[in-house]
Amino acid sequence: MEFGGYDAALRELIRSWLAEDIGTGDVTTRTTIPVGSRSKAVIHVKEEGIVAGIPVARLVFDVVDPQLAFRALVQDGEPVARGTVLAEVEGSTHSILTGERLALNLMQRLSGIATKTRGFVDALEGLPVRLVDTRKTTPGHRMLEKYAVRVGGGANHRFGLYDAVMIKDNHIKGAGGITPAVEAARRAIPHTMKIEVETESLQQVEEALACGADIIMLDNMQPERMAEAVKLIKARAPHVVVEASGNVRLDTVRNIAASGVDVISVGGLTYSFNALDISLDLGGVKGRT
Repeated sequence: MEFGGYDAALRELIRSWLAEDIGTGDVTTRTTIPVGSRSKAVIHVKEEGIVAGIPVARLVFDVVDPQLAFRALVQDGEPVARGTVLAEVEGSTHSILTGERLALNLMQRLSGIATKTRGFVDALEGLPVRLVDTRKTTPGHRMLEKYAVRVGGGANHRFGLYDAVMIKDNHIKGAGGITPAVEAARRAIPHTMKIEVETESLQQVEEALACGADIIMLDNMQPERMAEAVKLIKARAPHVVVEASGNVRLDTVRNIAASGVDVISVGGLTYSFNALDISLDLGGVKGRT
């Protein structure tokens, strides 16, 4: 699996999402479909895009009913055309219909994220820059949404508040400046942890350099000003990673990359995307077990 040891945690999330949807039972399926009916269903996409979430759909149906047979016909990360059959599910009709909506919801959203990410990656083709996401994710879905970014060809920024120091404008205000904020963080964290500082001007870039920031974010700067900042940073501290963020769109990302930054972060990858249209269709009831 692609979730790096988090399968058990994902299964627990799926159980909670199923409980939210099913409640005391799938009343429609229970009252309309004979008990013991078996079916074969196909999951197909109704528009072109990049597929993500097939292993997640498999887990959903496995949690609903381990006796269901799930067969993937494409892999996550593949570009697909309208009408492509992504997977087949066979077994209890009740189980298929009970898990249908959750599986589709997750696949549609993750495929939308992967498709949007791939568009940015394609726009950056040939440039030595890394595209990353942010923490602007749906609560409870961060692990999956960041997975979808990787499927689309992007990379992940920090996962949460605990795995890196990222000093933003409000931290700077609260600490009384960049220097006291960096110095306080440096005293408190292990030597293995990085410190990133958000800057909005060349003056702040100078201060972040002077106090030894490991990563400097250029926030909402024009590409020309970014190029100045990159030149300044690389001349004094070539080891410092330079990140661009803020107002990054598909039509601006290449100009931003041309400024020489190492990383571009795009919050919209996980909060502003169009879900891919994916459906599940039964092939008819095969009989009863």
